[in-house]
Amino acid sequence: MGDTNIRFSPGEHNELQIDILTYFRIHFCPNSEILYVGDTAHKMLYLNEPLLKQINLEIKKQDILPDIILLNRTTKKLYLIEAVSSHGPVSKKRFIELTEYFSKIEYTKVFVSAFPDFKEFKRHAEDIAWETEVWIAEIPNHMIHFNGDKFLKM
Repeated sequence: MGDTNIRFSPGEHNELQIDILTYFRIHFCPNSEILYVGDTAHKMLYLNEPLLKQINLEIKKQDILPDIILLNRTTKKLYLIEAVSSHGPVSKKRFIELTEYFSKIEYTKVFVSAFPDFKEFKRHAEDIAWETEVWIAEIPNHMIHFNGDKFLKM
């Protein structure tokens, strides 16, 4: 994972998180820094305390956090990523929760539901919120955008 050595506990969920940090990050948010990573066994596996302080983000409640948070200071984007294997994607309810929780952060929020494969994506497709992104590990060079206005605005 390059700049950070994170040791995950075994499991499908954490394998997906490794894929996110290894492949998604390289393809879609290069030069991003890892702010937070959760783990099935160690809930708050990694916190980048110095960077969290720099952007004035104090993490108090693990239960509201997405599985992975990445920050790209150059593009001013905060990536809020849910690894979908046992829990669900960024649903409308989850979108609202995360939007409120990170409302004071002055970066563009990018909401991503990450899936291990297309089969798992199809199981959750109807629950995915508009204005979010989908990444599937088995096709790592592509994304599905649940935000058509982004490309249709003149």
